[in-house]
Amino acid sequence: MPEEEWNSASALHDPSGKGPRLYFQRVPEAKTAKNRVHLDIRAAVGLRGDARMAALEAECARLIALGASRFRRFEPDWKSGGFIVMQDPEGNEFCLD
Repeated sequence: MPEEEWNSASALHDPSGKGPRLYFQRVPEAKTAKNRVHLDIRAAVGLRGDARMAALEAECARLIALGASRFRRFEPDWKSGGFIVMQDPEGNEFCLD
């Protein structure tokens, strides 16, 4: 990684391996809304295609029951395995990935 990008991303993980991994990265886009943090929640680790999207849909339904709302589904393509953009009850976006 070039030196000018050394501080562009960081990750935190639970040393016991039980908690989630948190990954932070800088993005080139300017802030356009109140969000300062955008979370990607890994809900289909190791899955691909229809199995991956089914796992994401199941997690989406669980989160809707808890008060989240669905914003948009992105189908798998050459650069992404597919994901679902959602919003928490306050309107902050996050992705099921």
